Amino acid sequence: MRLVFLGPPGAGKGTQAKRLVEALGVIHVSTGDMLRAAVKAGTEMGVAAKRHMDAGGLVPDDVVVGIVADRLREDDAQAGVLLDGFPRTIPQAEALDAILDGDGTPLDTVVLLEVPDELIVERITGRRTDPETGAIYHLTFDPPPEAVADRLVQRDDDTEPKVRTRLAAYHAQTAPLVPYYAAQGKLSRVNGVGPMDGVTERLLAALKG
Repeated sequence: MRLVFLGPPGAGKGTQAKRLVEALGVIHVSTGDMLRAAVKAGTEMGVAAKRHMDAGGLVPDDVVVGIVADRLREDDAQAGVLLDGFPRTIPQAEALDAILDGDGTPLDTVVLLEVPDELIVERITGRRTDPETGAIYHLTFDPPPEAVADRLVQRDDDTEPKVRTRLAAYHAQTAPLVPYYAAQGKLSRVNGVGPMDGVTERLLAALKG
């Protein structure tokens, strides 16, 4: 199975991806994982990516696509892949289609995990971290013990302005993939609101249905 996992930041894709790969017998491949692996391995694309990363810039599409192509051809990817964080744009999606079709392993399905923006903001801005233990709590959904509450901190990326900036980027750049894949008849929409187990059940039902 070749699967693309879409959804806004904070929708729970990372948590659900770990559950899906176990149930489906595929590997979880994220853009970050691929970039780090390529840089560590010193591949041609990895060297190119490191040059941009070290300069503080974004890694260009052609480099990211090259890294994805290399990763999808590795032995452990032949049984199936769940792509998380790629593609992010229409040009990346078109490049992915070309790679998979050229290898004779076309994309099977795309799952969109849907969560309203306001709930995303509540989920992310309510997170707090214990700097002494590394434990993560949520002020509403997983309140911390009173003994540690005073020392908890909020990550810089979890403030409301930054969350809304990330959501705006998602809607501008990645959300257009929804009609793109819907037109191919490959899109499944799944409600990402509610207990994690329920979301997992809905995801598996969509994939197996």
